Amino acid sequence: MTDLTGKSAIVTGSSRGIGAEVAKILAAQGAGVVINYRQKAPRANKIVAGITEAGGRAVAVGADLTGPEGPAALVDAAIENFGSLDVLVLNASGGMESGLGEDYALRLNRDAQVAMLEAATAKMAPGSRVVFVTSHQAHFIDQVETMDAYEPVARSKRAGELALREFIPALEAKGITFVVVSGDMIEGTITATLLDRAEPGAIEARRAAAGKLYSVVEFGGEVAAMATADVPTGHTEYVGGAGDFLKK
Repeated sequence: MTDLTGKSAIVTGSSRGIGAEVAKILAAQGAGVVINYRQKAPRANKIVAGITEAGGRAVAVGADLTGPEGPAALVDAAIENFGSLDVLVLNASGGMESGLGEDYALRLNRDAQVAMLEAATAKMAPGSRVVFVTSHQAHFIDQVETMDAYEPVARSKRAGELALREFIPALEAKGITFVVVSGDMIEGTITATLLDRAEPGAIEARRAAAGKLYSVVEFGGEVAAMATADVPTGHTEYVGGAGDFLKK
């Protein structure tokens, strides 16, 4: 198993779902982990409790990444609690929620990702890594159409990925690597639930096309692996069902 003893990580959007699974794995490998939540403190505290009971190190930090102080709060927590920041997993995303404004998807999936990257990499040492989590539906949106209800989110996430990739030369100069993990629709996520509600049968149709959809636990394992995998900067790791996208 990868040894992250003495290292620390921030996993955005990690009070539930994929982010929580990634955080638990990194903590089990020895990293001190900053658990990020926007509103649900009890849920984040439960993740922290599970990690500490298993002998790991974690702290929960409430931070809205679309706000001016959110990214800095997470970075400060990593440095103050664990002494360094070595891994940043950009997992938080959204845009299908109601009542957060028409531009929320772009503010969260592009602008907040860039702000978080800038805040974190200002404190990260050579040898550190940034992992951006996206979907095939977003990564390939310019080549392959997606479901109508998901298209605004997909386009905002693609915009976020492209904006982050522009930082690769500057990150290389600092010795920081950047990796993208692109996954198919994931069973049990809030995005999948909202999408199936907006377009009934959408998830079943995607499952049939891909042959299998990964679970939250399975995909979380793949994302966590990319935090330390021996891959070049700029690498995209495709997880599940990418074949039909790559052929188009």
